[in-house]
Amino acid sequence: MDDVAASKFLSWVLRHNPQALGLTPTADGWVPVDRLVEAAAADGTQLSHARICDIVASSDKQRFALSPDGTMIRAQQGHSIAVQLEYASATPPALLFHGTVAAALPSIRTQGLMRGQRHHVHLSSTRQTAERVGARRGTPVVLVIQALQMAEAGLVFHETPNEVWLVEHVPPGYID
Repeated sequence: MDDVAASKFLSWVLRHNPQALGLTPTADGWVPVDRLVEAAAADGTQLSHARICDIVASSDKQRFALSPDGTMIRAQQGHSIAVQLEYASATPPALLFHGTVAAALPSIRTQGLMRGQRHHVHLSSTRQTAERVGARRGTPVVLVIQALQMAEAGLVFHETPNEVWLVEHVPPGYID
């Protein structure tokens, strides 16, 4: 398994399906790395503690975090399972970006950006990052979000350590 496949495996387990490997994350999403290695091996996926640390360190998107002592791991955001990441609220920049595809635009124009099965809508601080996100599903369309106006209207934003901005919903009036 190459590093991309291993990262996708970690995302699937840590964000969406830890119970598939018999893992029970803490309330804030942490899983013991050694237990994850054992559970993955029992499921037929070979990972080592060192390899997981390398994947975390080399990930350009920094999807995962290790505890300061390196014994625990969690996904930074994107969970569909119940977790309390407890990122402090933060004032966003004037503009943020969201990558999507053209097929999603009719729904977005009427309903805005919805969190779906995840805890939050994910927004990027750069157009380039949003373009990469949108490209995962086809030809990307980058939406410009009037984030500061949203915050001034009372919507709460959180910034993750890997610079992803989280918000419950983006109403259509704030999307350019």
